[in-house]
Amino acid sequence: MTGHTVLQLPVPPLEAWVRERTRSYDAGFVSADPRFGHAHVTALAPFAPAPSASDLAEVGRIAAASAPMTIRLADLGQFPNGIIHLRPEPDGPLRDLTEALVAAFPDFPPYEGRFGPRVDPHLTLDAASATVSLESTRALLGDVVPATCTLTQLQLAWWESGRCRVLHEWPLGRSGARTPVAGSTVEEALFPPPE
Repeated sequence: MTGHTVLQLPVPPLEAWVRERTRSYDAGFVSADPRFGHAHVTALAPFAPAPSASDLAEVGRIAAASAPMTIRLADLGQFPNGIIHLRPEPDGPLRDLTEALVAAFPDFPPYEGRFGPRVDPHLTLDAASATVSLESTRALLGDVVPATCTLTQLQLAWWESGRCRVLHEWPLGRSGARTPVAGSTVEEALFPPPE
């Protein structure tokens, strides 16, 4: 299997922009699932490829203990690997959520530990290239930023060309979960029965 799971927080004000930018690169990563957060801040990735019921319950407990987060997105940045992104402010609650997830799931360090133990919360917009820069991205964004929103959901998303979708989601700050796919388990969502 070539896909992977991501625990992510959807950012609705940037959704249309990121979805269309994704479409311009690879339409296979544009999900037909209306809940899928193309625009998101990653809480932990990659996550367990097939989380157990106890894993899902633990993520739900952590989501319930994390209050909704109001963030402002205005500051554009670029990582050394060329990823152009927006920095959410304040980022403390996002860091706290990631730390809680890493403490609960130490076998899944953020980005497989490639960037060290502490990662910067961000919303990925693009990747620098001969035709893409901070300046061109800023111009394309136009009046989409600055944007302020309240992050209210933590999603378990499957990322794979042609199969991107939400497997599970939890509201921040309260108990409860919703599985918006056919089937009652993550395994059924990942490996649906033939039609």
